[in-house]
Order: sequence, then C-alpha cells, then structure tokens
Amino acid sequence: MPGMKKLQIYFLILCFFIVNSCRKTAAFPSDQLSDYMQLQVGKYITYRLDSLVFINFGTQDSIASYLAKDIVDAAIVDNLGRPGWRVIRYISDTTGTSDWTPSEAYMVIPTRETLEVIENNLRYQKLKLPIENGFNWKGNSYIDTRTTYQNSPGLGSWDFTYLDNWDYTYDSIGKPFTVLSGTVPKTITVHQANDSTGTPSNIVDTLISSRTFSEEVYGKGIGLIYKNFLYWQYQPPNIGTPVGSTTGYGIKLNMIDHN
Repeated sequence: MPGMKKLQIYFLILCFFIVNSCRKTAAFPSDQLSDYMQLQVGKYITYRLDSLVFINFGTQDSIASYLAKDIVDAAIVDNLGRPGWRVIRYISDTTGTSDWTPSEAYMVIPTRETLEVIENNLRYQKLKLPIENGFNWKGNSYIDTRTTYQNSPGLGSWDFTYLDNWDYTYDSIGKPFTVLSGTVPKTITVHQANDSTGTPSNIVDTLISSRTFSEEVYGKGIGLIYKNFLYWQYQPPNIGTPVGSTTGYGIKLNMIDHN
C-alpha cells in the first residue's frame, strides 16, 4: 500500500507538470497587439508625410511633403459586425500653419489574434500574434490580387497584383527606433515586401523594370511611428511611345508628435 501511495503522488505531480506545460504552450509568449496601438477617441499621431509621384507622362518623379495627423475619430462596427475604430487623416503644410483638411478615413479592427486596417476598401492584416522575431503571415490575403479591372462598369480601374503574396515578417522586436520626434525605446518592425525586376537601381531604356518595397515600424504604447512604401513600374520606349515612362507612387510617414 505505501508503494501504491507513492505511485499516486508521482502520478499527480506528473499531471501537474503536463497541464502547466500545455498552458504555457497554448498561450502566446509575446506582447499583445493592444500594446502597439492606442485605440481610443481623441488619440492622434502626427507625421511628416512625403508623397512620391511621377509627372510629365512618367518621365520625372516629384516629392510633395505635408504634415499628416491621424486622429481616432469614433468607435464603429464594420460590415462583419465587428467593433473597431474610424481614423481620419488630416493634412496641413509642413509648417502646420495652414488649415487641417480631411484627406482620408480608414478603419482599424482589433481582433484577438490580428490587427486589421481597412483602407480604400482593402483589408490588411497589419499585425498578428505571436509577436516574435521571424514570425510571418500573409498580410494581404484578404485582397483580390489576381483580378484586374479596366474601366469596368461599377468597378472602375484597378490592378493590385503588386500586393500579391506579401510575407509580413517581424524583426527587431523590443529594439529602439529613431524617428523625427526622437528615439522610441521599444518597437517592432514589420517587413512586408522587398522585390524588384529588371534593373530598378539603374534603369536601362530597353528593359522593363519594377520595384516594390514596404516596411512599417510600431512603437509600444503609441502605434505606427514609421512607414516606407514604394511601388513603380518602368516601361521602355516603343513604337507608340518614343519615351520611356514610369508609373507608381511612394509614401513615407515619420512620426513627429503624438498624445
């Protein structure tokens, strides 16, 4: 009987360790998504916004700079019935002396394991658990990147093939990152895309070339503090178009203030 009691005790101890091990495995051993977003009405982040466009029929590039202030405007419910937040972006000149003009609105939908942003009817999975270096996911998987529309009735024209198959990957978790407002002590970097074809660093008139790059940095207790997006395609001269042209755009956001 004493031997039987010892076996029972050993069995109970073993069960205790197994249960605790399972609990630790099931839980995400990382920060929570809410640590990297401040979602309440009145919260804002102000950025220096540099917008790249191609002008003169794609023969020149031009950068226009502004101040952009993203303000959490209201709590909302999306078309799937999920609670979220509406954010409005206001634009001013780089000195901040002109009137703040509404530029666009987007929705932020926090779920248990993802943080979604719906912008221009495109649904991105910006952050996802677990927040660990090297963890990756298909952040554009809800976007139709295979179908293109050209002057389609009711749909207009669009081509989002350049968003196809992006691998969002965490890097530099917990590391400091310097923006215009100073150094943010704890951040996460999300690499989203870094692709090219042809000779994107040195365009040759006879080659079709393209460049796609996207990266975002989030500050703990703040939200998005830095963004660098670039997409362009170069078409060389042909019989119908004697001059090569570039289409696409780029956006840089660099935080200068927040509350």
